[in-house]
Parts: sequence; structure tokens; C-alpha cells
Amino acid sequence: MKSILSPNPQPNTQSNTQPGFNIANSLSLLWNRLGMIIILVLLCIVMTIIAPNFLETSNITNILKQVSVIAILAAGMTIVILTGGIDLSVGSIVALSGVVSVMASQAGINPILAMMLGIGAGYVIGFINGFFTAKIGLPAFIVTLGSMTYVRGLAYVSSGGYPVVLESSAFKFIGAGSVLSIPTPIYIMLFVYIVMFFVLKYSMFGRHIYAIGGNEEAARLTGIKVKKTLINVYSISGLLAGLGGVVLAGRLYSGQPTAGNMYELDAIAAVILGGSKLTGGSGKIQGTIIGVLIMGVITNGLTLMDVSFYWQLVVKGGVIISAVLIDRLRS
Repeated sequence: MKSILSPNPQPNTQSNTQPGFNIANSLSLLWNRLGMIIILVLLCIVMTIIAPNFLETSNITNILKQVSVIAILAAGMTIVILTGGIDLSVGSIVALSGVVSVMASQAGINPILAMMLGIGAGYVIGFINGFFTAKIGLPAFIVTLGSMTYVRGLAYVSSGGYPVVLESSAFKFIGAGSVLSIPTPIYIMLFVYIVMFFVLKYSMFGRHIYAIGGNEEAARLTGIKVKKTLINVYSISGLLAGLGGVVLAGRLYSGQPTAGNMYELDAIAAVILGGSKLTGGSGKIQGTIIGVLIMGVITNGLTLMDVSFYWQLVVKGGVIISAVLIDRLRS
């Protein structure tokens, strides 16, 4: 009776210390931290069994080179999704920036300046997306869907609907060159991710991105300039898409108005597979590169198995749906 009437009864913590509870928590924590890495490793093991030449150095280098452009786009898409937004225009920006930069190079402009013009075109489109989304208040989905259409149209109009052949060897180096036997696009990809890692982890701008994605109104009340931050986020996404377009043009030796088709979906899928939530506020840039590699390994493995391109599209569609399902289950 005394124990029942005691003013400070001891809390019952037995349910929280049961072995099953602890194991479940540990497994959940392990999955959140290493889930996609485990999947990537398992994929590599399966592909190695199916295609013995999968782990050859040349093939690994080829995978990294092939995913480099998507990875650059996905880096920009990551910060957009972290704010709770979306950018459907990046694939079209790839095409326009490639065409603009190659045409500028053909006109006799210095190759470095020509590439900067292509990247600048991407930045301008991104700024326009951010302005209409943040300042005017239009939904990001609608704004970037419109951009996806008119930017692709600009690429066709500028090029006359035909590929623009690249002649500058200095320009070609950015997409098809190599340093120490490692393709240049891999260096560019790594540089982008290192910069984005430090920006998101250590800069005030990175903290503002997470705050806006977590609760935009609360972020505004704490003094964060939400509109300015969002404009910068979409501008960076456009700039990185422009960079991806220049790299792709250098690899293809041409600026093609059809380039970058459906790249936006690959970038979004990679970001979600990497652990970022579509609703914003949660995710890491290092997770995005894991998502990119998962998609690259799948595509490369299907190619090594001689699976037709049409069936590869079917599998890729399944991967995109799976990415959204993983996001829902994670939430």
C-alpha cells in the first residue's frame, strides 16, 4: 500500500529495455545510416556474379564517367528538394547550355568564356524559376514544368533543331579529356560534391536551406530571408545544370537540343534514393551520390547483360517508383 501511495513512484521502463525494442531501434538506426550503401554493395556483388567484368577498373571508371552529368544535376536538385521544392527544368537546361556554349565557341569566342556563357544561361533560367516561385508565389512544380518546355524550345530554336558540332579541343577536354587516366568529368563531379558538402554542413546558407524545408513559416519568423534563399537555391540548381550541359557537350563533341531528355527524373530519383525527403528538411549530399551510383550500377549492369534499351527504361521507371515508395515508408 505504501508503494502505491508513494509521491515519487518509479517509472516503468521495462518496455523500453526489452531486447526486441533495442534490436528494432538498432536496425532502424543502421538502415537510416547505411541502408543505401548496403543496397549499393549488394548490387555490385550481384552484378559481379552476373557479369564477371563488372569490377574491372575500366568499367568502374566508365560508370563514374557516365553518371557524372546526372550527379552534377542531382547535387543541385538536392538543395531544391531540401527546401521542399522541385526543379523539372534541369534536363532542358542541359540541352540549352550545351547548344549556347558550343555556338559561342563556333563564333570564335574563347572556349573558357564560351563555357561560362553556357553555364550562365543555366543560372539565368534557375534565377527565373526562383523568382516566380519565391517572389510571385507560384508552385515550383508548375513554374519548372513550364521552364522544362520553353527552355527545350529555346534549345531547338537556337540550333535550328540540329546538333551543333564542337571543334574546340580545349572545350572537348572538359567532357572527354583525362588527367592521370581519370576522365575530367569525374574530377568535376567530385569537386561539386565536396563544395556542396561543406556548404550544407558548415555554412549559414546550408542551415537556412534545412530550416526552410523543415518549416518555412518558422524560418521566416526567425529572421531567415526565405525568398532570397529560395531564389539562390534555384539559381544554383540552374547553374549546376548548365555545368552539366557543358560537360555533356564536351563529351558528345556537340551541342544537341535533344540532350538531357528525362535527366530531371533521374536526378530526382537519385536524391530520393539517397535519403532526402520529398517534403524537404531532411537529407544529405553524400546520400545523393550513393543514389546516383545505385542508378549507374543498375544501368551499367543491364547493359553488360545485353538487356535492350527499351527494357532498361522499364527498369528505370520501376526504380523511380521505388524511390518514391522508399520516401513514403521512411516518412
